[in-house]
Amino acid sequence: MNYEEALNYIHGAYKFGSKLGLENIRKLLELMGNPQDKLRFVHIAGTNGKGSTSAFISSILKEAGYKTGLYTSPYIERFTERIKIDGVEISGDDLARVTEFVAKKVEIMVSQGYRHPTEFEIVTSIAFQYYYEKGCDVVVLEVGLGGRFDATNVIKTPEVAVITAIAMDHMEILGDTVEKIAMEKAGIIKPNGHVVVYPQDENIINVFKEISEKNNCRIIIADKKLIELKEFNADGQTFNYGSLHSLKTRLIGRHQLNNAAVAIETANILQKKGWKINEDVIRRGIANAVWAGRLEVLKKDPLFIIDGAHNPHGALALTNTLMEYFPEKRKIFIIGVLKDKDYKQLVEAAAGMAYCFITVTPDSPRALAGDKLAEFIKSYCENVVFSDTIEKAIEISSRIASKDDLICAFGSLYYIGVVRQLVLNK
Repeated sequence: MNYEEALNYIHGAYKFGSKLGLENIRKLLELMGNPQDKLRFVHIAGTNGKGSTSAFISSILKEAGYKTGLYTSPYIERFTERIKIDGVEISGDDLARVTEFVAKKVEIMVSQGYRHPTEFEIVTSIAFQYYYEKGCDVVVLEVGLGGRFDATNVIKTPEVAVITAIAMDHMEILGDTVEKIAMEKAGIIKPNGHVVVYPQDENIINVFKEISEKNNCRIIIADKKLIELKEFNADGQTFNYGSLHSLKTRLIGRHQLNNAAVAIETANILQKKGWKINEDVIRRGIANAVWAGRLEVLKKDPLFIIDGAHNPHGALALTNTLMEYFPEKRKIFIIGVLKDKDYKQLVEAAAGMAYCFITVTPDSPRALAGDKLAEFIKSYCENVVFSDTIEKAIEISSRIASKDDLICAFGSLYYIGVVRQLVLNK
């Protein structure tokens, strides 16, 4: 296989759907020699903030000198973003080679009567094999969907199980209450482990406490009261967390301070378990963490921000940040959504501060047509423009905006990567 053939093979498995359950991936990994059993993990589940928290934790481990794998989804611009070691994406040649190895094992399992693996099962298997071959000391492993039946949950008890913010999303699969969704996420908690949880509502925390107790796990809840924001601007934030003073991060938004607190508590547990992590390592890790497409500032004068907020909880984090950090700026929104998402609440969250909306159609079969979205938004904001291309939407926003305004593209990661490329290339 070459790189293109590997991508075609991986994406070709999309037709096999998305099936939660571990029997199939267990069989595939068994044929591969169970590479996941030869690795150590920090396992991360949650509705929002998984990627940012993963970025913080992997940055800390890298600063500590450990060869650190990072497995995330989805990607913003390139597929290879999903599989990294020490911040470097898997090469096209490595992806092709490992995919060919996995594909041969898939042939064997299908010949034995097993169901063909899903796309996510194949990608997860490729990642495990790659991290094993490259001799990673630790892998920061982000769950794809849910937790209990997610393909990543084939691993044994991780060094730490981390659970980020829980909100209503994928209800048709995970359940129609936050408690049911929390129960699915809690499936990554395994016997005699350590658990770190994002600070959130007590009813959600209680689910994690109960599951942790049943599994004889020590659980730590990151403490919001220990967070003190000192200063912020478009370049980042300075904050205290308990005895750690004047920490710096390039990620903006109050919710990112909560995510950083979760990463710090995770680092503290790893340190107590014998990992060589000290205060200086934590400081550097938090300061050097980057995460594309999440409240990311692409340019200034005017300020241009992109954010992958695609559910009401994410939209609230975005709009709260824009109101608190940039209250005086006139706000121009570029928005594209998927029709199966709760876009009504996305629009409602932003409409109160919007000068105008420019709607686009993301590149996805699940996309809501931009002209239909524009008609919907008109009941919330009279200043709405539909653009038939993303490039035109950026041009329109640039014509409207003065140097003191703020342009924010949000709604779906299916088009945020295109916006990112177009703006940075200009």
